Amino acid sequence: MYGLIGKMRAARGQRDAVIDLLRASTGALPGCLNYIIARDPADADAIWVTEVWIDAESHKASLQLPEVQATIAKARPFIAGFEFQVETHPVGGFGLADAKTG
Repeated sequence: MYGLIGKMRAARGQRDAVIDLLRASTGALPGCLNYIIARDPADADAIWVTEVWIDAESHKASLQLPEVQATIAKARPFIAGFEFQVETHPVGGFGLADAKTG
């Protein structure tokens, strides 16, 4: 499995607009096992996104989907930046099957 955990900063006062756009676009993403969008309780403009994919290639391919490209274009004016993103290798947990390889 392939995972990403990232912190995004919305333009001041636009966090809910970004969250709404992200939520609307996270329906059927081929290869996506888990996509969680969360508000940061200590920062009114921060959004955390935690993703689990079957592999890195599935994530990369998702960025080329027309609906994902459209969401990126709609959200761009409301995003102030990305603070960081880390890659992980999930091994399982509640809601995920155990990974067969590490």
